[in-house]
Amino acid sequence: MEIDLVSTRRSLHAVAELVLAGPQYRAHGDIRLRVTPGGFGTVTGPDVRVDGSAVVRGDLRCVIAGKTPAVLAAELGLQASNLEDVYHDGSGVGIDDVLALSPAHTSYLTECFAIGDDSLAQFAPDAERVLWPEHFDVGCTVDMVNYGISPGDGYSSEPYAYVGPLQVTDNPFWNAPFGASTRLGRQPAIAPIIEFFAAGRAAHAEDDAKRPTDRPAE
Repeated sequence: MEIDLVSTRRSLHAVAELVLAGPQYRAHGDIRLRVTPGGFGTVTGPDVRVDGSAVVRGDLRCVIAGKTPAVLAAELGLQASNLEDVYHDGSGVGIDDVLALSPAHTSYLTECFAIGDDSLAQFAPDAERVLWPEHFDVGCTVDMVNYGISPGDGYSSEPYAYVGPLQVTDNPFWNAPFGASTRLGRQPAIAPIIEFFAAGRAAHAEDDAKRPTDRPAE
């Protein structure tokens, strides 16, 4: 049976959440992940990363497909752990659910993360970029506005870039319930993403300029 994009993303999300972020949180109280060459990895310890269709820890390289998060973690010398005590809207995959990946879809999704991370680095070089295991997106915050890349979710089955202000106005730029989004397409590129982020920053500045300012009573 052919594995589709959604199933592949869900399995990668589960690895991020249950095999990487979960054990890291139990050891260090930190759920943050980061984009790494070929995939994503932990930021503290244990030092574990996804590289394409496998998870790597030191000299160990374990293929993801056909295994459960519990088995995969055990092969890496870890104990799979969910983060239900930290958040309530994760991958929805249990530690004993079997994971399934398509190599082609895996390559596409990890490419989206890599290009998204590079775009954020160029757009906001001083901002911390984080891949969050809850929604499985990589993003940063600049002047209280969130910028990032999602590999897809309940809002969109396809990867997209997003801009999320604290408040969405009637500005036509805001085309999504959370702010604005644009699909990456099958050949994602850095320049259009940066242009989209810049347009979001301009839209937010325009909204700020229209908001009434508090003035002291005369």
